[in-house]
Amino acid sequence: MNAVLSPATVERALPLAVRPFRAADDARWDEFVSSCPEATFFHRAGWKRVIERAFGHRTHFLLAESDGHIEGVLPLAEMKSLLFGHSLGSLPFCVYGGAAAVTQRAREALDTAAVALAEQLQVDHLEYRNIHPRHADWAGKDLYVTFRKKIDPDPEKNLAAIPRKQRAMVRKGIKAQLEAGVDSDTGRFFRAYSESVHRLGTPVFARRYFDILREEFARDSEILTVTSKGETVASVLSFFFRDEVIPYYGGGTHRAREVAANDFMYWEVMRRACERGFRVFDYGRSKRGTGSYDFKKNWGFEPQPLHYEYRLVRARSVPDHNPLNPKYKLFIAMWQRMPLALANLIGPHVVRNIG
Repeated sequence: MNAVLSPATVERALPLAVRPFRAADDARWDEFVSSCPEATFFHRAGWKRVIERAFGHRTHFLLAESDGHIEGVLPLAEMKSLLFGHSLGSLPFCVYGGAAAVTQRAREALDTAAVALAEQLQVDHLEYRNIHPRHADWAGKDLYVTFRKKIDPDPEKNLAAIPRKQRAMVRKGIKAQLEAGVDSDTGRFFRAYSESVHRLGTPVFARRYFDILREEFARDSEILTVTSKGETVASVLSFFFRDEVIPYYGGGTHRAREVAANDFMYWEVMRRACERGFRVFDYGRSKRGTGSYDFKKNWGFEPQPLHYEYRLVRARSVPDHNPLNPKYKLFIAMWQRMPLALANLIGPHVVRNIG
C-alpha cells in the first residue's frame, strides 16, 4: 500500500528516484492518485492504456519514489503528425495534467526528467495542463477555464441555487416529460454526441474511443441518455473520482434545444450525483468567449483559469490548434456542410492528432 508521506518521514527518506511506469505499478499508482490532494481523475494509470489503444500514441508515464513509497507521478504522451507537429504533453485528451506530487523534491525531479525526455525526443514543445501555475518562466496560454462547484446533499437546494433563467430551462425539460436512463453501451450516446460536434464543425472521436473509456473506467463512469417520447435527444458520459462527478463528453440532437434536453440532462447528472454522495460537480473546461463558456456561467458556476504551460524545445511559439484560431474558420464551415456519415468516418483520423 502506498501512503502519503508526512514531512518528517520525507526528511528521513532514502534518495528519490524517477523511473518509467511498469505494469506492476498499476494499483500503487492509482492508490497514490486517490490519496494525493493535487491529483485528478486524469492522472489515473488507465489513461496510459486508453491513449495507446484508442490512438496508438506512445506514452511515457513517470513516477518518483523513495524507499518503496511513491512521492509523485507524471503521465505523459507523445504525439507526432505532419499537420500538428511533435509534442509531449500531460495529458492529451484530458483537461488536467502535469505532475501530481506530495513533496517538492518529487515535483522538481519529475520536471527535470520530463524536460530531459522532451529534449531527447526533440519535440516541438512540452505541455502541462495545470490547474495551478507551476512555471512562471515557461510560456503560457490564457484560453481555457474550468468550472467546478460544491453541490449540496439536498437536490432541491441545488435546484434553487441555479440562477432563475437557467432553472426555468431545467423546469422546461421536466415539463416536456423528458426521461433519463443509464445506458450499458455507447450506441445512443455516440449518435447524440457525433451529431452535436458535427453542428459545431468539430471532428468527432471514433466510437471505439468511448468503448475503450467505458471498458477501462467501468466502475467510475456512466452514460446517461435523455429521451423525448422514446427518441434520443441528449446523452452524456460522466466520470467519478473521489467525491467528484465530471460530465465529460456530452451532446444533443437537433431537437435538444427545442425541449431543453441538455439543461435537463446536466440537472439529472447533478441530482443523481448528490443523492449518491458526490459533493463536487466539475463541468470541465471551456474556451473563453464560447457558447459552452456562457452555458456553464448561466448555471451559476464561476470560471477558474487553467494554467496550460509550455516548455518550448524546437518550437518558437505556443501552439494554437483550436477552433477559435481564425485560420480554421474555413475548415469549420466545410466540416459543418459535410454529410454526418462522412464526417464520422474522417473525423477520428484528424482528432487523434489534436489531443
